[in-house]
Amino acid sequence: MAFPDPRTRHRLARDWMPPPGTLRITTVEAHTEGEPLRVIFAGVPEPEGDRVPALRLAAADTLEAYRRALMWEPRGHADMYGALLLPPVRPGSAASVLFLHNEGWSTMCGHGVLALGRVMVETDLVRTEEPETRFTLDTPAGPVDVVSSVHRGRVTSVRFRNVASWVQATDRTVNVPGLGAVTFDLAFGGAYYAFVDAPSLGLPLEPSGARALVEAARAIKAAAAEAEPPRHPHEPSLSFLYGVIFTGPPADPAHHSRHVCVFADGEVDRSPTGTGVSARAALLRARGELEVGEERVVESIVGGRFGVCVVEDTEVAGRRAVIPEVSGRVSIVGRSEWFVEPDDPFGDGFLVR
Repeated sequence: MAFPDPRTRHRLARDWMPPPGTLRITTVEAHTEGEPLRVIFAGVPEPEGDRVPALRLAAADTLEAYRRALMWEPRGHADMYGALLLPPVRPGSAASVLFLHNEGWSTMCGHGVLALGRVMVETDLVRTEEPETRFTLDTPAGPVDVVSSVHRGRVTSVRFRNVASWVQATDRTVNVPGLGAVTFDLAFGGAYYAFVDAPSLGLPLEPSGARALVEAARAIKAAAAEAEPPRHPHEPSLSFLYGVIFTGPPADPAHHSRHVCVFADGEVDRSPTGTGVSARAALLRARGELEVGEERVVESIVGGRFGVCVVEDTEVAGRRAVIPEVSGRVSIVGRSEWFVEPDDPFGDGFLVR
């Protein structure tokens, strides 16, 4: 038999069916400024709960096998990131979303929200309007408002208005094994981060320094969480230190700074981190270094960039806070149907670090 032509090969691959009993999960693959997002459309059961924080806790109890199968090898990798789309819990919202990664289920994800601003519009999960499509997503940290600029049915840019962000502590110093005295700020932008000046520790904010950054972040995270435990005023399930963000000078002098976020189980964000730049905006505002309406552009470890500005000042439980707006570039890189065959010896996933 002659080897089939490309059109026939495409049809053969499309029409192949897995064996009976195979788990089938449909996803759209995207990235925001280099950081991946696997958007789960179908095939994963919906957790139960009337609020998104409750949905997140339920997912951690009942959907771990699905998370490992999609985030870990051989279908994912140690730095994979995902979003599970669910029905909205608030009237008027377009959907609820839970974010998942190598360690568990996140409280919010800025790069994920930006990616959904393109994926949900172009797959008709929301009604498309030009020149702007606006919708709200329910997240564990609270509702976020998304604005997608649309031209001839294609999303050309995305921005979102994040939850209120604030500073819990500044200039805290802890002794970290192997590093000595380390000074950090603690701020919330949908998740809690410890911000650390990278040059003071001699850490390069480049891909070649990723291993050293992960090792340093693990040690700093443990020490900072003990010295200054995060305290969310309304949601106890959000009161944990999600990651460490190393800051330093940008490669492009037209930009404000560079961020490298190490979160979850030593996962390195390829983007500048949407919740991270939101928390950074709260820090800059608190120090008088950012006015309402001013934008700062922050780089990532691979040169991606997010714009962030404070759209208004606010207050949370008597604490000064800000409402940040974040923008970034999104690309759709694939659509997939993932299989977990019933006799797959690695169906539960694994990680090799």
